[in-house]
Amino acid sequence: MRKSKPKKRILLPDPKFNDTLVTRFVNDLMVDGKKSTAYAVFYEAMDMVEKRMKDAEQSPLEVWKKALENITPNVEVKSRRVGGATFQVPMEVRPERKNAISIKNMILFARKRSGRSMADKLSAEIIAAFNEEGGAYKRKEDTHRMAEANRAFAHFRF
Repeated sequence: MRKSKPKKRILLPDPKFNDTLVTRFVNDLMVDGKKSTAYAVFYEAMDMVEKRMKDAEQSPLEVWKKALENITPNVEVKSRRVGGATFQVPMEVRPERKNAISIKNMILFARKRSGRSMADKLSAEIIAAFNEEGGAYKRKEDTHRMAEANRAFAHFRF
C-alpha cells in the first residue's frame, strides 16, 4: 500500500499458555489453514522440551521464549543502490520485524532438521536455540557478521 498503513489485527492469546506470541508462532507454523494441527504440534513440542530439560528450573514456555530471544537479530543488511553500485547497508531491525524474523527462522530450520515428527524437530530446534547453537542461531550470527563487515556503508542509511 502506498498511501495508508494497514491496520494491525488483534491476535487472540492461545488457549493453553494465554500468550499472543504463541499464537503468532502457531500462525507461522500452520500449513494449509490447519490451525488445530499446528497447535497440536506446538504443544507436543513443548511437552518434549519439558521432558528433555527436566533439570532446568524454567517452564517450557520460558525456555521457548529464551530460545526465540537468542535467535533474534538486532541488525540486518539491506541493499541500497547509490550511483550504479549496490551496497549492503546495515540497519537496525524494528521490534515487530525482530519477532517475525526469529519465528520464521526457528520454523525454517526446524523443518530442515531430520527427525520423526514436526514436534520432535521443533523441540530439538528450540533446545538448540536455547543453548545458543543450531541453524537458526547460526543464521543470526551470520546476519550480525555481515552487518559488521559492511559497517563502512552505514552512512548510506535511508
